Amino acid sequence: MTVLKTQKDKASRRKLVLLIVVVVVLLLGLLATAAYFIKQLIDSKYFFCMRSVKFIPIDKACDGIDDCAGGEDEMTCVSNVKVNTTFPVRLMTNQHILQVYSPGSGWRSVCSDDWTQQHTETACKQLGYTYNPRSTYIQVSDLISSLKTGPFTAIRPGTTTTPTYQATIDRSSVCKSGSVISLSCSDCGQVGLQDRIVGGTDAFIEDWPWQVSLQQGGSHRCGGSLVSLNWVVTAAHCFTGNKKEVSRWRVVSGRTYMGTLGGSYVDRIIVNGDYDAERSDYDVALMRLSSPITVGVGHKPVCLPPKAFDLPAKSSLVVTGWGYLEENGKVSPSLQKASVPLIDRATCSSPSMYGGAITQRMICAGFLEGKVDACQGDSGGPLVYFTSSKWHLVGIVSWGVGCARQGRPGVYSNVEEMLNWIYTVIEKNP
Repeated sequence: MTVLKTQKDKASRRKLVLLIVVVVVLLLGLLATAAYFIKQLIDSKYFFCMRSVKFIPIDKACDGIDDCAGGEDEMTCVSNVKVNTTFPVRLMTNQHILQVYSPGSGWRSVCSDDWTQQHTETACKQLGYTYNPRSTYIQVSDLISSLKTGPFTAIRPGTTTTPTYQATIDRSSVCKSGSVISLSCSDCGQVGLQDRIVGGTDAFIEDWPWQVSLQQGGSHRCGGSLVSLNWVVTAAHCFTGNKKEVSRWRVVSGRTYMGTLGGSYVDRIIVNGDYDAERSDYDVALMRLSSPITVGVGHKPVCLPPKAFDLPAKSSLVVTGWGYLEENGKVSPSLQKASVPLIDRATCSSPSMYGGAITQRMICAGFLEGKVDACQGDSGGPLVYFTSSKWHLVGIVSWGVGCARQGRPGVYSNVEEMLNWIYTVIEKNP
């Protein structure tokens, strides 16, 4: 009897210890969760000055006035950058013809004469995201008429690591080889075989792996698009008001369902210095991630379009995001997609639509009868077009009148018109 009682006592003690451990773990979990949400609440309203050990209202951070000792509150802020130079390398037309620029000669297509794989890698490196870069030769006779007569340039032998635009010598009006270089620099925009956005349907991040959620204080604010392992393209208007403090932002990627935990830290946010908030013109910004994303099925950059992409009339485009399911509604918990047709500039800028509000830096897409459209929360997200087995970022969700209203289609920043700014900023901020 004594032995049996002892065994029961030991079992009871073990159960008690186990119960205490479970309770402690649960309490610690609750405390950690409470601490997280308290921190999120404080971070959404206050900026902590570490040197002077005080809180200031978040509205006073990045307002141009030093409210913290040493100006801590003005150190990590959104910056504005204007670009007045020409980025000297570009890809032209849907054939991705390599061209280089010099102030004296202008734009010239690069002949395949003496071209090597090392030249391919050098040129692609300057264009940003590179993975398994490849080049092919395109016969001059197969180019569009405006490119057939040149001008042309060719690489100088022995210049494999010299920047391409500095390593060329002008040709007259012909290439010795009779062909020019076409580049494919990466596996961007490639997904498997696989529309809420207003009027859309559920989507999966594996099919749109460049889509990211830009979050501040644990809340989704805007969408964005991965264009390299370190850079996200989004809209400038996402960073107005009290949204200028860089450390408050996180980039959440690789998720179909909206989540607020984790995400990538951001060390730089750069807004186009020509952004006009009143007209929503030049509505583009770049976010640099503190560390590169790892490419996978749910994380992959989208391709930037070549110059003179020339989208066909009424092209079918796709817009994705977690924005409102209806005007004045709520953010969708699940990623949404919708196919929308391109609307020609003449129609969109007609007096019955948006008139003179449409600039060269904008494109329109949607249905004239409404019903399908991007909405609040989709801002900054991608509008993409599929061609040559790749998805290309042709637009950035920018503005519109309401959501899915008749005769009021969505207006998107025209990425092709922003390429010079995007490439220049990325190169100057490695």
